[in-house]
Amino acid sequence: MAEVINMPRLSDTMEEGTVAKWLKKVGEKIEEGDILAEIETDKATMEFESFNEGVLLHIGIEEGETALVDKLLCIIGEKGEDISSLIKGTPDVVVEKNTETKEEIFSEEILEIKESKSIELPKGVEVIMMPRLSDTMTEGTVATWNKKEGDAVEEGDILAEIETDKATMEFESFHTGTLLKIGIAEGESALVDTVLAILGPKGTDVTGIMESYSSSETVSEVKEEKATPAVQEIKKEVPVTVSQPTAASDNVRVFISPLAKKLAEEKGISLKLVKGSGENGRIIKRDIENYVPAASGLSQAYVPVGVEAFEEVKNSQMRKVIARRLGESKFMAPHYYLTVELDMDHAIAARKAINTDPNVKVSFNDMIVKACAMALRKHPRVNTQWTEAATLIAKHIHIGVAVAVEDGLLVPVLKFADQMTFNQIGASVKDLAGRARIKKLTPQEMEGSTFTVSNLGMFGIKEFTSIINQPNSAILSVGAIVQKPVVKNGQIAVGNTMTVTLACDHRTVDGATGAAFLQTLRTFVENPVTMFV
Repeated sequence: MAEVINMPRLSDTMEEGTVAKWLKKVGEKIEEGDILAEIETDKATMEFESFNEGVLLHIGIEEGETALVDKLLCIIGEKGEDISSLIKGTPDVVVEKNTETKEEIFSEEILEIKESKSIELPKGVEVIMMPRLSDTMTEGTVATWNKKEGDAVEEGDILAEIETDKATMEFESFHTGTLLKIGIAEGESALVDTVLAILGPKGTDVTGIMESYSSSETVSEVKEEKATPAVQEIKKEVPVTVSQPTAASDNVRVFISPLAKKLAEEKGISLKLVKGSGENGRIIKRDIENYVPAASGLSQAYVPVGVEAFEEVKNSQMRKVIARRLGESKFMAPHYYLTVELDMDHAIAARKAINTDPNVKVSFNDMIVKACAMALRKHPRVNTQWTEAATLIAKHIHIGVAVAVEDGLLVPVLKFADQMTFNQIGASVKDLAGRARIKKLTPQEMEGSTFTVSNLGMFGIKEFTSIINQPNSAILSVGAIVQKPVVKNGQIAVGNTMTVTLACDHRTVDGATGAAFLQTLRTFVENPVTMFV
C-alpha cells in the first residue's frame, strides 16, 4: 500500500522548504533509513530520512522547487501500484480546502480532529503547539519552563527548553501576550503538535480550548487502530508508537516515547519489565531513569558463560550520518598522510609562563589551533574545498575542533580563528565542547569549517590518522606529548615531543603544499613567541 510523504517541518519556524537535491530517483528501491533528499529550510539544509520501505513511485516537488510544509513531497509504495488518486488528492486534502476527495482518504475520526482544531479562538489568543525541532523528532520533553502562567511574554522571549531526540533546544515565542495556560508540565513528554501553551491578552478566559485540542489528540492516538488503511499510511511518516521485540510467544504491543526507547536500549533494559506512567500506560523517560530491576528481571538478563550472545544497539541518527559522511570522505577523497615530530620543550615553557596569569589558562590544544590558523594564512591552498567545476580557496579561516560525545563525534567551529588570541580560543573551545556534550550546540555552530583539528593526546594516544571532515581539504591529528631521549647539539638528552599527522585531499593539496604547511606549523609550535609577532 502506497505511503504519502509530505514536506516535513524541520525547524520550529519553517513554513516552507526547498528541495536542494534528490538522492533517489523515481523507480529506485527505498529502505527505511535511506536519505531521500536534502531539504533547505529557513535555517539550514538538512537531510530527510525515509521512515518507509518500498519503491519511489512519484516525486511531487522537483529539485530547486519550494513548497509549503505538508505539501506532497513524494509517494513510496509497491512497484507498479496505481497512485493516480493520491497524486491528485493529497495536496489539497492536507493543507488547503475541503474537497470530496477527503472522504476517500480520511476516516470520520480524522475529520473530527481537523474540525476540532479549527475552533474559533478569542481575539488575540494564540495556541502554541509542541514544535518539531529536528527531522526525526516525533515527541518532545519540556526540560525547563522559562515563563510561568501569568507572566508577560514578548516576541523573541525564550518560553521553554525542549529536549528532542537530538538535543535540548531553546524554544522562542513568536507572539506577544500573557502566558495564559501551560499545556505540558516540566519533565513531561508529548507528541509533536500537542498543545504546549496558550498566549493571549491578560485575563482572557481560555476554558474549553485545552479540552478541545486534548480531545483531538486523544482521538489521533487511541483510535489509531480504527483508522482506515489510507490514514494509517499517512501517519506512518511520523510513528506514534514503537513495538519492542519480546520473547517469541509474547506479542504484546509496547507504547513508548522515542527518548525512553533510546535510553532503554543504552541501559539494556527490557521493556517487558517496565511499567509506564504516561498516558494510557505509555513508557516515558522518567520510567527508564527510575527503573530498578527486580530479581526476576536480573535473571532474565543473565547470559550463562559459554553462550554466544549479542546486544543489539540501534544506530542513532547521529551515528548513521557520521558513518555515511566519513565513508563518503574516505572512499571519494584520495587521502594521503604527512607526519612530523615536534619539539615541545619551548611550547611547554611558554605555556607555563602564560598561565602564571591567574585569569589565563591556555592548553596545548589552544596553541595548536592558533598555530594551524596562522599557518593556513600562509598556505591558503590547504584552506580549500573541492568541487567538480573549481577549487574553492577560502579567504576566511574557520577551524573545526573535533569533540567526542556519547553518540559519536561533533565538530563545533571557531569562526575567524586566526584573529583570536590564545585565551579567546581556549574559552571558545571550552564553551563549545561543553555544550556539544550536552547536545546544546546550534546547527550554525557546527557549520562552515575550512580546516579541522582532532586531538587524542589527552587519552595517551601517541600517533593516529583521521578521516578528512568534508568539504575540508585537510585535518590535523594531534598525539600526546611524550618524554624520550632526543639528540640536541650532538648530545643525547631528555626531550618532550609531540607527533602530528596531516591528512590531505590530493585533489586540492599537493604533497609539497602539505609539507610546506607542516614546516610552518612546526615553526610556530616549536617557537611560540613567533605567534605573537
